[in-house]
Amino acid sequence: MLMPSIFGENLFDDFFDDFARPARRELGFINPAAAVMRTDIKESDAGYELHIELPGCKKEDVKAELKDGNLTISAATNTSNDTKAEDGKYIRRERYYGNFSRSFHVGDAVEQSDIKARFEDGILKVFVPKKEAKPAVEESKYITIEG
Repeated sequence: MLMPSIFGENLFDDFFDDFARPARRELGFINPAAAVMRTDIKESDAGYELHIELPGCKKEDVKAELKDGNLTISAATNTSNDTKAEDGKYIRRERYYGNFSRSFHVGDAVEQSDIKARFEDGILKVFVPKKEAKPAVEESKYITIEG
């Protein structure tokens, strides 16, 4: 028998989360932070294509930085969920504010101008080309021997 709920999908979700289903919390079904930045990485001959889910984020809240061979994607979210009864008393108020970031090592040979990114429909699409690291040219340094 299904029971009505004013708090979630099931009236007992909040009560049983810690007791009957502790694994749900670790898997990220409860915490909204764990549900963001899920990433799919596709490899091709030319490079890597990353599809990063950023639900609830706006383009201006998403930043990408390349530093020391690491590509860091960061985002901020601000979600508010207010439900009022007809007499104006709150029955439920939920807010969530958070900052998220994720880093990927792309190599020292990749430059900022090589990476292409586009944000649409809550998904950040990033293309990182494959680049071979330039071999360091060995320079012989001779020591003068006097004698």
